[in-house]
Amino acid sequence: MTLIEVLVALVIVSVAVLALARSGGQALDTQYELEQRTLAMWVADHVLAQIELGDDAVPGQRTGEMTMANRTWFWRAVIQPTPDQAMLRVDVVIEDRDDARGEGVTPIVVQTGFVSS
Repeated sequence: MTLIEVLVALVIVSVAVLALARSGGQALDTQYELEQRTLAMWVADHVLAQIELGDDAVPGQRTGEMTMANRTWFWRAVIQPTPDQAMLRVDVVIEDRDDARGEGVTPIVVQTGFVSS
């Protein structure tokens, strides 16, 4: 009877340890994703600021890359007119082309801003 109780206790402890390990792994994945999104938002803010400060804000599409946090970020900005003639809508897409999964280009952040024309 004692051997069965020990085996049951061992099974319960092993299930608990596996659950904790899985939870820890998910927490690390979530932290990594949040870090990437935060850095991508900073890049998008920087691109929006560059477009706003530049004198050549005209409708169209622009692409580029920026280095931040020892990583190259690829961005695409789509500038569109709005019903208000004095404003332009700018959609900035930050993409991850270094995706380890090999699934191609993955958009990390899409941020919309408005600049004066």
